[in-house]
Amino acid sequence: MKIAKNTVVSVNYKLSDAQNNLIEQSSEPMVYLHGGYHNTLPKIEEALDGKEAGYSTTIQVEPEDAFGEYDSELVKIEPVERLPQPLEVGMQFEGSPDDDNEESVIFTVTEVADGKAVLDGNHPLAGIALRFELAVTEVRAASEEEVSHGHVHGPHGHHHHYDEDEGEAGDHFRSQPLN
Repeated sequence: MKIAKNTVVSVNYKLSDAQNNLIEQSSEPMVYLHGGYHNTLPKIEEALDGKEAGYSTTIQVEPEDAFGEYDSELVKIEPVERLPQPLEVGMQFEGSPDDDNEESVIFTVTEVADGKAVLDGNHPLAGIALRFELAVTEVRAASEEEVSHGHVHGPHGHHHHYDEDEGEAGDHFRSQPLN
């Protein structure tokens, strides 16, 4: 089956920067609903459109087509007493960049020193050209439910049943609003 709109694609990938420094390698396939559902980068969809299981390629995606350019306006320095304790590098908080009318972003604590914390609202891969080595392992037709929901269900996809007692890893870091 060829990759086309409303197919479910399983892809093993290796993600590196433009200098070929490894950032991440899949241990399980990335599984996404193909066809503009925003389940993966558009440049990945473009490179795989019309291909079949067994196809491999390497593509480079520039920042503007990946996670955007780095925006220094999204870096804030806040007094640590305004933030939950204990405060650690890597914690994340949802907040507004400056203007209450702006869409909220996730800020990551990148440094804590001298009673202040540096919060960065950029995606960790912002400003970086990315190189993806892609290997398609499976292509199947999406179910009507997957198409109507706009994402894959089942193994390596989205699940609608969820144990509230367990939560998701990292959720407790995303619960603190910043203004």
